[in-house]
Amino acid sequence: MNKSDLIDAMAEQAGITKAAAKKALETMLNEIEGSLKKGNRVSLVGFGSWSVSRRAARDGRNPQTGATIKIKAKNVVKFKAGSDLSNSVN
Repeated sequence: MNKSDLIDAMAEQAGITKAAAKKALETMLNEIEGSLKKGNRVSLVGFGSWSVSRRAARDGRNPQTGATIKIKAKNVVKFKAGSDLSNSVN
């Protein structure tokens, strides 16, 4: 399922226009992104939670040449599925 498929499904199930479903989805995604940028955790009970974690700088290898390279530290987004979501796919 891609974004447009999700918008179509949301519009159909909620009985709203595709434009309204698109706006709702984009608003939700923007709010999650904004919260994560601030370093906050976003949790939807039963579905899952997103958090930001710091990945330390490390040495890596260029797979083509085998040369050692420096990989910079960065923030990464983590998602942990909630119990309801996990149970529904098993």
